Amino acid sequence: MTVLEPRDTDVVDTAAGPGEGGVLSRPYRALSVGMVSVVLLIAFEATAVATAMPVAARELDGVALYAFAFSGFFTTSLFGMVLAGQWSDRKGPLGAVTTGIGAFGAGLVVSGTAQAMWVFIVGRALSGFGGGLVIVALYVVLGRAYPERLRPAIIAAFAAGWVLPTVVGPLAAGAVTEHLGWRWVFLGVPVLVVLPLALALPQIRRRTAGPVADPVADPGPAPGDGTRGSAGTDRRRIRLALAVSLGAGLLQYAAQDLRWLSLLPGLAGVALLVPAVLGLLPRGTYRAARGLPSVVLLRGVAAGCFVAAESFVPLMLVTQRGLSPTLAGFSLAAGGSSWALGSWVQSRPRVEPYRERLMSVGMVLVAAAIAAAPSVLVHSVPVWTVAVAWGVGCFGMGLVISSTSVLLLHLSAPAEAGTNSAALQISDALSNVVLLAATGAAFAALGGGGTAAVTAADASRPAAFTAVFLPMAGVALVGVWVTTRLRER
Repeated sequence: MTVLEPRDTDVVDTAAGPGEGGVLSRPYRALSVGMVSVVLLIAFEATAVATAMPVAARELDGVALYAFAFSGFFTTSLFGMVLAGQWSDRKGPLGAVTTGIGAFGAGLVVSGTAQAMWVFIVGRALSGFGGGLVIVALYVVLGRAYPERLRPAIIAAFAAGWVLPTVVGPLAAGAVTEHLGWRWVFLGVPVLVVLPLALALPQIRRRTAGPVADPVADPGPAPGDGTRGSAGTDRRRIRLALAVSLGAGLLQYAAQDLRWLSLLPGLAGVALLVPAVLGLLPRGTYRAARGLPSVVLLRGVAAGCFVAAESFVPLMLVTQRGLSPTLAGFSLAAGGSSWALGSWVQSRPRVEPYRERLMSVGMVLVAAAIAAAPSVLVHSVPVWTVAVAWGVGCFGMGLVISSTSVLLLHLSAPAEAGTNSAALQISDALSNVVLLAATGAAFAALGGGGTAAVTAADASRPAAFTAVFLPMAGVALVGVWVTTRLRER
């Protein structure tokens, strides 16, 4: 992997002097507002769909296929991420952004007008593919269009665009579902995305059109090192992306059913995932090699352990402490603000020399929050302890997740930004599905029951929740160690 010296961090740095202001100054205002608005709408759809899905599944008589509406989105998004990285590096990000938005919107229309569950799932898969294209391509735009001094601020804005829908998305989707019908949760977003696109696309075309380097003249490194190479290597990466998508789908399918027969698709998924992931991520990621591989690994470790633990917090509060689902959900609401605050802190110029140390602190806070959450299994512990702990953990996540994006762009050559951004997103998404599958299996094996339908007997299974949170706290502590390997010697 080519690591740039500070003077070469981006092809546009030399054109951006210190007098050009911030991300909302005149040269960047339209691009910043447009991109953050697109991210916000994609994030809203990702969070709102969980509210509308139960109603949609019942109306379409597809409750038995409920989980595939989520896994279909995830598996196709993985393929879209890899394709967007290749496409952006070779031809520029404009085509990936426009195609991704088109596919995302078309998928929403298909799901919103579906009369059968299998059509609904096809729409979700199409939206996932488009979302995967867009999120990676936007990071390439970020790396090319903004000088390095502005990247922490625009990445913080991206983070805020993801966090805000987690607070208001379910409430808004619930109101739309109740008063207008679940279909409008899907059909409303394609109309809203037109204005942000009108703002962003002309700027993307002007600032980021075309490849950074001639892919024909640059044969690139040997296959398997996670960087951009020849056209043959590109085709190989597309095949690996298909293997990752199929393997992830099989693994999720197996995790939903603990029968012995489910071992077969589970093992097949692992057999596809392992070699494909090794080929798509930077060489040395699995052993936390210094520099870029550790940045990619840290993203997966942090996102995976936190999301896996957070998925069980509302269930634990409902079954163990008797809270209503609404109150259990509110226990996580404050975390959105603290996550945005952590992302804002890492964007301050004064903390730049201490970024790696700040990330270590962030992972310690994440580990402490996850470890503290099951304390409410002891009924003498106030239930608001979870809300406080999760607010602290979300602050740590804001420090870490945004910083991994900043470091990735700093360590990537312009011609490799797409491939490396795809690797970062793949690490994030794959760790989510693997650790969710592992914690779900442990929870069910210890008598916790399925997360979709909790019986009265489940309320007396605190050990099942402990088996979720404590291992994930251990994974977060591994992330603390990984933060010590982010800089090359």
